[in-house]
Amino acid sequence: MTASTASTSTKSGAAPENVSEPRKFHVLFVCIGNSCRSQMAEGFARHHHAELIAASSAGLLPAAIVQPETIAVMAEKGVSIEGQRPKPICDVDWKSCDLVINISGTGIMQMLPGYKGGNLIWPVEDPMGRPLRRYRRSRDRIEALVNELAETLRQQPLP
Repeated sequence: MTASTASTSTKSGAAPENVSEPRKFHVLFVCIGNSCRSQMAEGFARHHHAELIAASSAGLLPAAIVQPETIAVMAEKGVSIEGQRPKPICDVDWKSCDLVINISGTGIMQMLPGYKGGNLIWPVEDPMGRPLRRYRRSRDRIEALVNELAETLRQQPLP
């Protein structure tokens, strides 16, 4: 994937041609329903690390909605995910991702034939259908993992 271009002015006032924005790591977060954990991870990556990570999320069997509890616990942290929607993994451009992060607890790489990027597994409890304290526990674990990921990526050359 190529970097997008931006127009900035120079001292002379002329806009240089094709000034590239910094390249970001394209990261796909995957869980089962794309209604809790992967939505949280996408939200934190966009909110805290938008300059470094181009985040997206998908589900193996996507739910109809992002769970209201997921939206609520993210709002407690000042992160809005109101515009995010569950989507199946086949609707995401996973081939162009630098990294796929599996939060589903199941094997997903066989579902991505020809994928050449990196992959990680994050064992995070699925809070679906559980009390809000479980959503908060998963949220806090995911936030820590996203922040650790960002620190690691900052030490890596861009692909």
